[in-house]
Amino acid sequence: MIGGLFIYNHKGEVLISRVYRDDIGRNAVDAFRVNVIHARQQVRSPVTNIARTSFFHVKRSNIWLAAVTKQNVNAAMVFEFLYKMCDVMTAYFGKISEENIKNNFVLIYELLDEILDFGYPQNSETGALKTFITQQGIKGQTKEEQSQITSQVTGQIGWRREGIKYRRNELFLDVLESVNLLMSPQGQVLSAHVSGRVVMKSYLSGMPECKFGMNDKIVIDKQGKGAASDDAGKSDLGGGSSGKQSIAIDDCTFHQCVRLSKFDSERSISFIPPDGEYELMRYRTTKDIILPFRVIPLVREVGRTKLEVKVVIKSNFKPSLLAQKIEVRIPTPLNTSGVQVICMKGKAKYKASENAIVWKIKRMAGMKESQISAEIELLPTNDKKKWARPPISMNFEVPFAPSGLKVRYLKVFESKLNYSDHDVIKWVRYIGRSGIYETRC
Repeated sequence: MIGGLFIYNHKGEVLISRVYRDDIGRNAVDAFRVNVIHARQQVRSPVTNIARTSFFHVKRSNIWLAAVTKQNVNAAMVFEFLYKMCDVMTAYFGKISEENIKNNFVLIYELLDEILDFGYPQNSETGALKTFITQQGIKGQTKEEQSQITSQVTGQIGWRREGIKYRRNELFLDVLESVNLLMSPQGQVLSAHVSGRVVMKSYLSGMPECKFGMNDKIVIDKQGKGAASDDAGKSDLGGGSSGKQSIAIDDCTFHQCVRLSKFDSERSISFIPPDGEYELMRYRTTKDIILPFRVIPLVREVGRTKLEVKVVIKSNFKPSLLAQKIEVRIPTPLNTSGVQVICMKGKAKYKASENAIVWKIKRMAGMKESQISAEIELLPTNDKKKWARPPISMNFEVPFAPSGLKVRYLKVFESKLNYSDHDVIKWVRYIGRSGIYETRC
């Protein structure tokens, strides 16, 4: 599939070079350097075609990773491999930098031998790789260890090794959501969706099986309204802003540890967790989204040399919750000469380089409102075009899931070792952040 893999520094010098197929020659290395790294114009596309050869690249700080092929390959799979390669290198030696790559080039070649075979990606799970590739190289293994490695490389559970032990069994679950909004000046929602991730850290002994449940609409409807309300009241972990019984998930993707057959039949998420941090699932919702903030703009033109702007923000969640890191960006015309700002709360500043008034508030409780007023002086201009009025954008962080998702239960089963679900300490956290959160003015 992949004809060759090259790692370059910012000067275009090759740090790592591995060719898997005969149709990729030395000229491919130079072609990428000249046409991409040293290109006069900024290269926006991550895929570049040069002389019937496709170059797929990702960049980490000042390091370029490029996969080269002359075949018609699945681009998504190539990028998935490149990102996985970055994750593996980060797990072994931390930050991907020129110095680290030079210091660990023997290790990188060992890793490439394991995860790429004749250009086809193989096992790239860090947990499995670390059992037989260490910083110092491949160590001699006993027969028992060799059989354990063989079962991990060829077996079903390649993401977790056996024999893990912890004094204290803990499970951390983060529901991280990004809410995106485009609203009209009149307050009509033009488009809105939430992109979410469930990120877990598991420090569990043995080979446990976990079961994770959320207020998915399909599950709640199956159980019946009465049972669902009782169950939700008794079993919810963590807190949220919404009293919604269920949410409709449009699409979701899972970590390879999740048993998809059980999810399709029972809508239950069962899995044997990897050790440490991992992303359990991603999802997207578009219905019944809780919009944490409402932005009400008022822009009035006073002649041709003055603008009056008033913006009110209202928080739409429980008064007991606090939003943090609030930032409102109010765009200004290009011919702005001066700005006078008055705000009730926080700090506001006009940034001429960004053509925007930036209003920052450290924290804000729910069901509150705050406003900012600004007088914008404009320079006379011959341009007859009206100011396009770009949308007002907003950044924030809230301690709940805007989609309304709730963790209903999180159970751990371990039959071999002497601990039960009640012995596991569980932590659940909800964080909602702004994605592209804009209101037209």
